Amino acid sequence: MSTESPKSPEERAACVEEGLARAEELRKARSYNEGIRLLVDVLQYGLEKAKIYYRLGNLYVDAGDLARAEYAYKRALEVDPKHTNAMHNLAVVYKRQKKVSLFVKTYKQAQRMALRRPHSPPLAPSDKVRLRRLGLRIILGVVAGGLLFLVVLLIVLR
Repeated sequence: MSTESPKSPEERAACVEEGLARAEELRKARSYNEGIRLLVDVLQYGLEKAKIYYRLGNLYVDAGDLARAEYAYKRALEVDPKHTNAMHNLAVVYKRQKKVSLFVKTYKQAQRMALRRPHSPPLAPSDKVRLRRLGLRIILGVVAGGLLFLVVLLIVLR
């Protein structure tokens, strides 16, 4: 990107696209901090904010900064509440942070969003299987708890 600040909307849009492409190259080269700095600079143009925050979240995840990744994905969703991939990645961040209830809630929301927007890329099948297993464990836990309650109630009432 050039050092001069672009003036026209076309020049600003070109700088944003160039910055997004370069940041993705830097991510693949594992130069996460450089990619983060580049995207933060590109935010000044006020264009493609959801895409920029989403890519920032990806860079933060790769850099191991889950708190900032969470913030970036939330910002992407503030700008574009229908950003399915940002919602999915936010769920993944919650999972890595061991925030199980937030993970389940956010992942289900991402699934619903994906169903409403079929042109979005599908979510990972392995995550679907894990979520189903987690749901089954929760259901089995509730059933087991209910049975235990009934047994205790029968003992107490005798």
